[in-house]
Amino acid sequence: MNLILPKQIFSKVMRAVVEFDMIQDGDKILIGLSGGKDSLLLSYALATLKQRTQKKFSLAAVTINPNFDDNFKSNAENLKNFCADLKIPYQIEDVDIFSAIQACNKNPCFTCAYFRRAAINRIANEIGANKIAYAHHLDDAVETFLMSLLYSGQLTVFTPKTFLSRTNITVIRPLVYLREYQIKNFAKEKNFAVVKSPCPFDGNTNRQNIKNLIAELSKSFPDLFEHLAAAMRESSIGELWSAPKTQAEMRQIYFSYVKFKQ
Repeated sequence: MNLILPKQIFSKVMRAVVEFDMIQDGDKILIGLSGGKDSLLLSYALATLKQRTQKKFSLAAVTINPNFDDNFKSNAENLKNFCADLKIPYQIEDVDIFSAIQACNKNPCFTCAYFRRAAINRIANEIGANKIAYAHHLDDAVETFLMSLLYSGQLTVFTPKTFLSRTNITVIRPLVYLREYQIKNFAKEKNFAVVKSPCPFDGNTNRQNIKNLIAELSKSFPDLFEHLAAAMRESSIGELWSAPKTQAEMRQIYFSYVKFKQ
């Protein structure tokens, strides 16, 4: 099967892989394949790189069944055929995330992400994969960046390549330079059989709120997305306030200003 990516998509994937040195000879990369448009393109793109570049690496893919929907496995059956066409070994792993969300008193998105990552990390170790590939794109990165500011008062974002010292696994995100609309267009062009998200909170999350906010603000600030993307770089940081002083430091300085009568 001769795999072909449009030049605009291939160049952006290659830019990410090369700039952040994501793939080396001998790598075994486990793809987190949810069945959505993003992870389908990720799988196709990595299979294309395996076919078209000189790097010698292998691929595998896993889909986490979170037990949100009894029909999920049958709906995801096409993923097995999709991976077979790409010559990517594939498996579905049952993880009862639904029960974990019911038992925990935490944000359901946090709980879901935690258990998904833990399961994928475990499977990577079991099959001898040294890297995990996730399908986060540029819109995801910008939304995460703004979410961190608005919800936690921090300037932070996920990185394109991250080493997890506890599991000795490196996470890579080869789609970080792709916009979501580019992925949608390609998925439609290739007629990907996208698996609908079984998440009961889909479309009603903090991330969706941020996505809507960016879209609304962009009407008044057309360059908003590009400026947020530029602000994620370390080189963009200008002058900031110093870190807050401790109580002991404040007390010492305070007494240098104030003189108490004996």
